[in-house]
Amino acid sequence: VIVITGASSGVGRAMAVELATGMAHLVLAARRTRPLEELAAECEELGATVAIVPTDVREADSMINLAQAAWKSGGAIDVWINNAGVLAAGSFSEIPEEVNENVIRTNLLGYMHGAHAVLPFFRQQGYGTLINNISIGGWFPTPYAAAYTATKFGIRGFSESLKAELIPYKDIHVCDLYPGFLDTPGIQHAANFTGKVIKPAPPVYDPRKVARAVASLVHAPAPRKMIGGAVPFLKVAYQLFPTLTRNTTARFIRTYLKQADTIDPTSGNVLDTVDYGTGIDGGWRNLPVKPVLRTAFWMMAGLAIGILAVRESR
Repeated sequence: VIVITGASSGVGRAMAVELATGMAHLVLAARRTRPLEELAAECEELGATVAIVPTDVREADSMINLAQAAWKSGGAIDVWINNAGVLAAGSFSEIPEEVNENVIRTNLLGYMHGAHAVLPFFRQQGYGTLINNISIGGWFPTPYAAAYTATKFGIRGFSESLKAELIPYKDIHVCDLYPGFLDTPGIQHAANFTGKVIKPAPPVYDPRKVARAVASLVHAPAPRKMIGGAVPFLKVAYQLFPTLTRNTTARFIRTYLKQADTIDPTSGNVLDTVDYGTGIDGGWRNLPVKPVLRTAFWMMAGLAIGILAVRESR
């Protein structure tokens, strides 16, 4: 019995499809009902049994209802995947506080609400696996996405603290995923107050890589798993040279925004749902990459490789 929040699109949808082939009982949650219904039909064709529970992760009561519904429909909760997330891009002072607040309520409090709702069931049955999909943003700050960065750093700290509390429960596991930038509709859904079209920085990974990692954690839980070759490099670069990597990232983002096409500000799906972007893929892997984005990545990767080489030589 596997619960997935944020299942209506992107990596959450990829997780559901991947896990459906293992004959799981899936409990799919998101704010949008129609995409959940379409996904449920697809997963049932693959062999899963499915329950859908429209859920707003920002509301603690909604998450409690999700946990109770999962328990009633499946008779247990084996795995709970915290995955729902939103993004707001722009200068911190130009993003409305209501938008920043809802990024925090969704990304950070949503994960906390999920853990708080499911842990009593885990303790009652004596086992369970909580999987938090965090992203490289948990280790590497993203300028012009301050609230998003705050949530990702916050989730990482929350999860590490929770792991320590749960040491007495040897069969209750907390697993953290740290994927790189993913090719999902998430950027199209994002709140955008930069005034410019935004794109994920390369390399952009297939969200199905994350889904396969989740499937492996279901069978063999691990405290943390990084997904994508760039992730370890970015993590090490920031840990050893935080000011340099942070400022270099900000400089390249500013350069990109000067070159990008103009767009009207939008709150995206942060405050309310949108009626587009219900697939797994966002289409970013098929688009040409601006030279400034490619240069930014390879400079970061080169820096990280150089740091690792120096460390090994010592």
